[in-house]
Amino acid sequence: MAKGIVQFEVGEQVDVFLLIKSSTKGIASNGKPFLTLILQDQSGEIEAKLWDASPQDEESYVAQNIVKIYGDIHHYRGRNQLKIRNIRLVQPHENVSAIDFIETAPMAQDDMMEKVTQYVFEMKNAKIQRITRHLLRKHQNAFLTFPAATKNHHEFASGLAYHVVSMLDLAKAIASLYPSLDKDLLYAGVILHDLGKVTELSGPIATNYTAEGNLLGHISIMVNEIAEAAKELQIEGEEVMVLQHLVLSHHGKAEWGSPKPPMIKEAEMLHYIDNIDAKMNMLDRALEKTKPGEFTERIFALDNRSFYKPTFHK
Repeated sequence: MAKGIVQFEVGEQVDVFLLIKSSTKGIASNGKPFLTLILQDQSGEIEAKLWDASPQDEESYVAQNIVKIYGDIHHYRGRNQLKIRNIRLVQPHENVSAIDFIETAPMAQDDMMEKVTQYVFEMKNAKIQRITRHLLRKHQNAFLTFPAATKNHHEFASGLAYHVVSMLDLAKAIASLYPSLDKDLLYAGVILHDLGKVTELSGPIATNYTAEGNLLGHISIMVNEIAEAAKELQIEGEEVMVLQHLVLSHHGKAEWGSPKPPMIKEAEMLHYIDNIDAKMNMLDRALEKTKPGEFTERIFALDNRSFYKPTFHK
């Protein structure tokens, strides 16, 4: 199997096809334009700079395009970077497709859906169960294919569903230790908390934010959808408001994007469960690329810390 871009080491030469995840224009100190490219394959992503970029380069090297790059890996500010020696767009006869470069969740879509459906089935509160099932059914295809974010955690195809499945298993374990927790609420909160991302984000390839994503955000989107679902299903009662609160408060604090802090026990737990799973995903993926006895690249979302991989870790 061919080596992925994140498996190359400093000093190694690369001659590979990569998908442009994002392209950002900048102006160098000499006044000339350059492009910062985030390039990806199934192993992950790497940054590259294209210096002295022409207007044609700016038109050609945009998100979702595939490029053939010759260059080498070097180290810059605590992380690997790809130094471009030669770059061109893929040719039709080269027979490569964007889907070949997309990292995917390590679990099949059918298996993830089966697990989530089982958790919905276990809910005893009919109002909570009906709203959750309705919204899950409405967004099922996107839920199973979308990433959970554009960067930091679960930013791969089917990452949203994988994040939810991991959180549900975590919620079940915590609820078994603390039986006073309302499992129906907790499970529904886990399933719905990020479901607005199917509207906030553009999809699994070269993911970016939609107009709704930028102007409303996934939290507001889902709070509105819960209200609409309740109206459509003719459901009234405190459950609707409490489900909305779980979505509103899952980021924990205003400075982290939460319109409300958690004010219900299950909302507080949902925030921790979300945080644990996101951080474990970031750590596992960074440590996977790190040799025992070495440190990871700096992880921006974890206070820009590097983590050590002990030599006795397999």
